[in-house]
Amino acid sequence: MGNSLACFSPITRTSNKAVAVAAAAESNSPPPAKEILPPWLSPSAALRKSRKLLYSPSSKKSYSSKEEHQLVYDDSYIKQQAQIASMLYQHHLMQSNGGDLLLNLDRSVSSKNHTGGPKKLSRRSRSLSSSTASLSSLHLPNQDVITRSDDCKHFVLVHGGGFGAWCWYKTIALLKESKFEVDALDLSGSGSNFCDTNSITSLSQFAAPLTQFLANLDEGKKVILVGHDIGGACISYAMEMFPSKVSMAIFVAATMLTNDQSALDVFSQQSCLSDINQRAQKFVYANGKNHQPTAIDFDKSLLEDFLFNRTPSKDIALASVSMRPVPFGPVTEKLSLSAAKYGSISRFYVKTDDDFALPRPLQESMIQSSPPQQVFEIRGSDHSPFLSKPQALHRILTEISNLPHK
Repeated sequence: MGNSLACFSPITRTSNKAVAVAAAAESNSPPPAKEILPPWLSPSAALRKSRKLLYSPSSKKSYSSKEEHQLVYDDSYIKQQAQIASMLYQHHLMQSNGGDLLLNLDRSVSSKNHTGGPKKLSRRSRSLSSSTASLSSLHLPNQDVITRSDDCKHFVLVHGGGFGAWCWYKTIALLKESKFEVDALDLSGSGSNFCDTNSITSLSQFAAPLTQFLANLDEGKKVILVGHDIGGACISYAMEMFPSKVSMAIFVAATMLTNDQSALDVFSQQSCLSDINQRAQKFVYANGKNHQPTAIDFDKSLLEDFLFNRTPSKDIALASVSMRPVPFGPVTEKLSLSAAKYGSISRFYVKTDDDFALPRPLQESMIQSSPPQQVFEIRGSDHSPFLSKPQALHRILTEISNLPHK
């Protein structure tokens, strides 16, 4: 590695006058300090190599012995080359050791070009994560993403009422950058699933895309289910049906129900609900007002106050043209959950502290009724943390994925 760095050592031929001045200064200077740099990084090593080049038989031009000793070095230039040499050395180690040692480089370090301008590593390179167990707990400076462990974990994201797979677009991108496997599903009558919302009368119909996905998983494959809002009831239903295919479940501002409880039972706790909660939703009576509602629709003018009070305006605009009615039947269905199946899977809850759709007291009530393995909280988040606090949500999802579970 030392010989390959000779090209970084500047060799300057000086005038006779400059040589005389330099020689006089050299004769009066104290003896040089002993080198403490490793040979491959030492400027003198580069000098020795340069001298070899000067007397190479193939060289077309040679210098006198006196001129040879009058090489001029710029300290900042040497430091620059040493930094580049360090990076090349790390690259050399990476090639020799499978590539992981490159991750030990500080992602915030910048190198300088010959014009003095900084060249900072890109944000994308800072989000690279290791695929080896030995680096599973490595923290990289200025990096938002927590490095995952060696096994490729698979997240399945399940949206809430009125939303669709589209709402997870930031979370999908962040998880994929961290090399996780990710799927976001559209429940029946949601997103790009164009089933008539008014015709969906049961939780089995509403959650059919999720249960079909789990049924088609390869033998022995397990996924991490993430449910939001009423998507919490859907993943609970799926956990009861396919306990062997779910490694853990994460409820994000979601309905985490107990046995023989429905989402409507939770939402009916009027003391916890705000006025905006009631005004922002309206019933749809596709079968006439003499029958129970078939769906719940949203007042688009109140979406920001109700669901997106901390969400960027561009995402609110996306939601306003993407939200669809919520089928009413699944909201009223009571779940049958057993300790042997649903109870065998580790659960985690993520609270949102500025949530008007599922207020914090309501979230805490569900947590107390059916305590999960661990509770997390996203501060400053509305009901839609995947839009308002995507980085915070991503860190929590990644951290949970590395926790021990049942």
